[in-house]
Amino acid sequence: MAEPAEPGPAGSLRRCLARLGALQARPDGRRTELHLLFDQLISESCGPEPAAAPGAQDVCAVLVQACQLVPLDQEHLVSKLCQLIHHLLNRYQVMVDEQSLNFLLSYCISALRQCSSWTHVEILQALAALVYNNGPKCQKYLPDLLGKAGLLLQLSDPAQPDVELRRAAVRSMANLCLSVPGQPYLDESYRNVCFQTFLSVLQSSKTTDVDDITFCMLLQSALKGVQSLLNGGKMKLMQTDQIGALLAVLKKCMFHGLPGLSIEVPTVLYPAPLPQYDKRSPVKQEQSEPAPSKQAGSRRKKCKGKQKKGEFGEEGREDSGDAGNESVLGADMLKLHLGDVQSSPGLEPRVPDVCAGPDVCAGPDVCAGRDPPSSQPWKGLSSSESEYSDTEGGIQSKVRSYQANVRQGALACFLSTIKSIEKRVLYGYWSAFVPDAPGIGSPQSVSLMTIALKDPSPKTRACALQVLSAFLEGSKQFLSVAEDANDHKRAFTPFSVTMASSIRELHRCLLLALVAESSSQTLTQIVKCLANLVSNAPYSRLKPGLLTRVWNQIKPYISHKDVNVRVSSLTLLGAIVSVQAPLPEVQLLLQQPSPSGPSGSGSATPGREQRRRAVPWAGQSPQDSPAGSAPAEPCWLLSLCVSLIILPREDSCSDSDSFPSLGSVFEPCPLRLEALQVLALLVKGYFPMAQNYFLELGEVACRCMEEMDPSIQLHGAKLLEELGTGVLQQHKPDSPTAPEQRVPVSLVVTFWTMMLNGPLPGTLQNSPHATLQTSACDALSSILPEAFSLLQGDQQILCVTLLLGLNHSENPLVKAAAARALGVYILFPCLRQDVMFVADTANAILNSLHDKSPNVRAKAAWSLGNLTDTLIINMETMGPSFQEELSDLLLLKLLRSATEASKDRDKVKSNAVRALGNVLHFLQPCHVANPRFREATEEALQALVATVGSEATMKERLLGPGKLSVPFPP
Repeated sequence: MAEPAEPGPAGSLRRCLARLGALQARPDGRRTELHLLFDQLISESCGPEPAAAPGAQDVCAVLVQACQLVPLDQEHLVSKLCQLIHHLLNRYQVMVDEQSLNFLLSYCISALRQCSSWTHVEILQALAALVYNNGPKCQKYLPDLLGKAGLLLQLSDPAQPDVELRRAAVRSMANLCLSVPGQPYLDESYRNVCFQTFLSVLQSSKTTDVDDITFCMLLQSALKGVQSLLNGGKMKLMQTDQIGALLAVLKKCMFHGLPGLSIEVPTVLYPAPLPQYDKRSPVKQEQSEPAPSKQAGSRRKKCKGKQKKGEFGEEGREDSGDAGNESVLGADMLKLHLGDVQSSPGLEPRVPDVCAGPDVCAGPDVCAGRDPPSSQPWKGLSSSESEYSDTEGGIQSKVRSYQANVRQGALACFLSTIKSIEKRVLYGYWSAFVPDAPGIGSPQSVSLMTIALKDPSPKTRACALQVLSAFLEGSKQFLSVAEDANDHKRAFTPFSVTMASSIRELHRCLLLALVAESSSQTLTQIVKCLANLVSNAPYSRLKPGLLTRVWNQIKPYISHKDVNVRVSSLTLLGAIVSVQAPLPEVQLLLQQPSPSGPSGSGSATPGREQRRRAVPWAGQSPQDSPAGSAPAEPCWLLSLCVSLIILPREDSCSDSDSFPSLGSVFEPCPLRLEALQVLALLVKGYFPMAQNYFLELGEVACRCMEEMDPSIQLHGAKLLEELGTGVLQQHKPDSPTAPEQRVPVSLVVTFWTMMLNGPLPGTLQNSPHATLQTSACDALSSILPEAFSLLQGDQQILCVTLLLGLNHSENPLVKAAAARALGVYILFPCLRQDVMFVADTANAILNSLHDKSPNVRAKAAWSLGNLTDTLIINMETMGPSFQEELSDLLLLKLLRSATEASKDRDKVKSNAVRALGNVLHFLQPCHVANPRFREATEEALQALVATVGSEATMKERLLGPGKLSVPFPP
């Protein structure tokens, strides 16, 4: 009885393998059988997704066996076999083993040389599938493919008349350039050959005999190749001409097919400190962008009866319901807060067009797969290729889709380029990609913001904003030259004024994009880009008003229906309160009354005002306010953050798919974490405003540390640390805050009593979460010394015991934090005169000073310096009694350990020599006369002399000898 056939693709492949083996035995009459067999396999690979894919071994065996049966003179079979290789490897994502790869590559290379040109496209598709992620295994075939007379170089030559063949060759070359972590990469000569090939493709112009879709696919293949070369840091762009040529083609492709825009970009962009002249042809009034008065009617007429699946929704060009209200209300707010933001003749937001076809701009990996667009349904497509109708409108929609893919591919490649160029070189091209205020009578230059405002695809707009964010990241030093606070009346425009103008234009364009955007994903990118801009712009050198516009414009989005938008909006507010704090403009914003009435965003969550008033102190004056009478109600941002952290979530709040509610009582965790971070930044930068609610903020920190989520506990501890640090800064002797305006010590005692009776001790002992323990240690070290002395005795003992215990932790982060905290406590007046505490702390610090972690040793050396400072203070205030009580053995340990640490790395050495100088100064004549001390003293002196004579930093040279005064016996 025959066994039942194995179901699925695996069984089918095994049956085909058996048939191929049978055909090998009879050479006559197998051509027809092979045709039928290949057709069957190709048909099965194009069918529905199987439940279980066949094994790589079976696929490789079938392909190798098939190649052995198909001679190169039977070109129809060769073509069909190459299609089979292409389909099977892509459909089942097979990684070909090295032996099979060598055989199949040799077959394809021989086929390219011997078969007619009409088969070359299919052969190249098979070759591209074979080399995908297998570049390191193809080293011995590189001369045949990429050498001086290499096949891929010949077929990708600009003189190649067949554009489809050229595209397939470029695609294969791009797949060869993919890097595999831990594997050897292409030699530099081959990388340069590929780069120049891709560059020549991108520099080429479309001829009349080439259709738009084929040309788009050619550009996409070249862009994917450049991105593969740049990703992973395998290729660094160093030469100016090389960088300029690449940036020029990327700028051209960024605007490829953008409706209503036609630009001419030079072959090479050169770095320049001032804006370059951007040669731009006049905007054509295309049918896709008629006058606004006609747009609504024509749009309704076109869309009637032609709505396709995927054209409407969250990323559609128009949203129904809330999104429509959002746009209207957002536009009203823009008029109120941006002044002349729409009066500029330059960039204006795109006119939404839901009939522009489905958005097909997938992510940066849109062309990272093996398949060419002609044979693989795009992952980002809302409709497959077959859904396009053959009518003129359907063809136009398809063309626009491919053009959007090119723009997005160029932007993704630009993002990789930015990571491959040094920032100081990149900023030479600032004016080519970042908008500047247009001069009188001159048009607005095209830039990344042109795409963010006018591109019909939300994903392409988001990608442009990602690139702009990468441009702005780390630009603080470059932008620091900007200044327009003073009126410049000169015959020329200083560079500082030009940069200030660019920063202002960026603010204007991003705020314009904010109210014009309907896609939540793109909206998130706009807000993140604004946060990056705010973090790097020098507002203290600019005319005030920019942050006010951003502040007023972002408020409605705190209550947006999408959680990601809300989180990024809080990030932006955090950037505002942290940049160059305290800024007078931000202080005024924080003092503004809370917004009332309807929210400015149509998609806002209702009831926010009622939630804010549910915060315990909202609308009340706190008791015992150190600054006298508190304001009628707390700062709007402070109240908002606290409500997001501690109040239950609203039932009507809908989360994005990224953060499902899971029945949670509170707001989504990312939102609460961001609110905690903003609250900590607010306390850090504007403590005089937050101190009015000192105890209440302490309660918030307590509630967070009592929760089960370690991330909430961690940020609660960080908030506690900022509150403690704010009080410490206020009570410093050189503090500008008047004594009557400071937080009273009695209130600080109450605050820390609440913490020590609450969750802080338990948090310090939470060993599974080392980062949480570290933050709790830092928080405990921020206690005010005057307040510590007024704590109850058992609470003081608790603090000291916890820190001494944590100093023996096996985790280096916790041990370093505990060593640092002990270095803070040793300076407390109520502790430093306790000889037992000094001795215990000294032994703990000496233990950490010999740790294998450099960070632990650096913190311990700093604490050792503080400890020896305490010895000197006690010697001067308490006299010989303290010196007599301190153990000679401990003193000798301190001297030897400090001497040894002075030979460590710089971060340890600088504090070690400080401690060494202090200990030598502390020694009495009886110590120096002691033989045990004499040898240690000589070694210490030699270490100090060596430090002074070495190439040590000036800090180390001064710290040691500064207090050196050894009392030698007479």
